[in-house]
Amino acid sequence: MPSRRTFLTGAAAMGGITLLPYNAIAGGHGADSFASNSGEIIITPKSHASFVMQTPAGTMYVDPVGDPEIYADMPAPDMIVITHEHGDHYNAETLAAIMGDNTTMITNPAVFEMLPDDMKARASSIANGESMTAGDVSIDAIPAYNTTEERLNFHPQGRDNGYVITVDGLRVYVSGDTEDTPEMRALENIDIAFVCMNLPFTMDAEAAASAVTEFAPTYVYPYHYRGRDNGTQDPAAFAEMLADGIETKFGPWYG
Repeated sequence: MPSRRTFLTGAAAMGGITLLPYNAIAGGHGADSFASNSGEIIITPKSHASFVMQTPAGTMYVDPVGDPEIYADMPAPDMIVITHEHGDHYNAETLAAIMGDNTTMITNPAVFEMLPDDMKARASSIANGESMTAGDVSIDAIPAYNTTEERLNFHPQGRDNGYVITVDGLRVYVSGDTEDTPEMRALENIDIAFVCMNLPFTMDAEAAASAVTEFAPTYVYPYHYRGRDNGTQDPAAFAEMLADGIETKFGPWYG
């Protein structure tokens, strides 16, 4: 069983699962709105692996990198979640520009050790298999790693995180950078999944579709799909390979 630590005072972590209907495109910004237990959760894709979730419990940024101006139309983050240290997921200069006075941060242990001292004082680390609660949000760290021999150096097992974030009855899986792992296939009761697919760094669209079909989220966002050396994956082809009953959401990740 994963360990559980509470690092902020507030309400207990929320349990259970509600399968939620997709409501509408939220007012501009390429955002999607999902009904939650007490209101709505708005998800706004920003770039490649970066997105924003506005929830009844506050605003969360996931792996925010790039020009801080791309976040200028968003509320300041109450929480920032970082999967791992690569530059398309973690950038200290971007974080310094977007953090508000009360922003907290959750990272994997490797990123935590890299943070400047002022950020480290406002951050907590969570390792593979651990869980945390932060007010009304619960976060489970899911191992994210490569399994193909020639890719093992990109994301070694035990270092990087994916996350299952539970907020206001909504369970959101963020893959970070990973291949088709047993831990991904074993996920349960996921409402929305963000799943990477690019070569040579993670996996191809076929492997991603196979894993997603097995854990069967209600909605899935293919993201992080531009690669190197012709390794870019086609999100539409990924969607065609999914089992019936899983709806694909196409975010404007690349403009």
